[in-house]
Amino acid sequence: MKVDYIVVGSGLAGILFCQRLKENKKTFVVIDDASQTASKVAGGLYNPVILKRFTPVWNAQTQLDLALPIYKQMEKEFDMNLDYKIPIYRLFASIEEQNNWFVAADRPRLNKYLDTTIQRLSNPAIRAAFGYGRVNDTGRIDTIKLIKAFQAQQKSLGQFMDASFDYEGIKIKDTGICYKSIEAKYIVFAEGYGLKQNPYFNHLPLNGTKGELLVIHAPNLNIDFVLKSSVFIIPLGNALYLLGATYEWNDKSNNTTPAAKSELLNKVKSFLQCEFTVEHQIAGIRPTVIDRRPLIGAHKQHKRLFVLNGLGTRGVMIAPYAAKQLYDYIELQKDLDPEVDIRRFSKD
Repeated sequence: MKVDYIVVGSGLAGILFCQRLKENKKTFVVIDDASQTASKVAGGLYNPVILKRFTPVWNAQTQLDLALPIYKQMEKEFDMNLDYKIPIYRLFASIEEQNNWFVAADRPRLNKYLDTTIQRLSNPAIRAAFGYGRVNDTGRIDTIKLIKAFQAQQKSLGQFMDASFDYEGIKIKDTGICYKSIEAKYIVFAEGYGLKQNPYFNHLPLNGTKGELLVIHAPNLNIDFVLKSSVFIIPLGNALYLLGATYEWNDKSNNTTPAAKSELLNKVKSFLQCEFTVEHQIAGIRPTVIDRRPLIGAHKQHKRLFVLNGLGTRGVMIAPYAAKQLYDYIELQKDLDPEVDIRRFSKD
């Protein structure tokens, strides 16, 4: 098989890079063994504001302007809904939080996103003595549907290998790459936390932050918005809600834990006062970087090997931007944004 690209990984990073390849008539094959689950367990929210501190997300508007048309195009391609426009309501715990919200809403980079009216929603299931603040330009991408649709499409085209990648199987030549029976011009590694096993790029400072979530059934909650307090609650339909998430820096397994379940339940019970049941629990390792920027670039010696990683906790927003950065770098010889270029960690 001869292709332009081998793409290792089919989470958000890999899918959005492949979307860029499809738009530009490039051929590719995807290799993925389903060992990395960060994109599958993601809440899928796009939100231009960091609601813990009421500060803007890095490059938020640029990311949204690029991402939303791409997801709309993918909805047409896969003939399914992926982008659910849904507001986020930040639950205030005090007058001080209200005041901090109003201060933030006056800032030029935030005033279009933060509604300055305190929302007073009558919902007996939620303790909300201080009301809510509404965030604009928010929504949710159904990452599980997206991943399943993409993988099914690529399998039907014979462009998907459900296998672990054998790094020792790479043969690098001046004219391209050979991997098993595949000849390619380039390889892009979009492996998430699996990068730690990659001998070409495991020197990069990728950290794994484990996240766990619960799916709960709450018939009397009745909300059609994302509720953000010490945890978020995302409506999934049929009285099911996604509750999350935890942050654990030491445990690097994809196993769910009783401790994370207890943490989430204790937090949600501080403001939720309706009955609910836990349907199931999920876990994954987010690929995070110390400076909260992606890892994009070429290997120092082997210029046909590339990395696309480190999307962190806001993958649905940043993946289209990161994918475009890498594609333009390879195919158009455009410089990478210095803030995402892996050379920012170079010692020479």
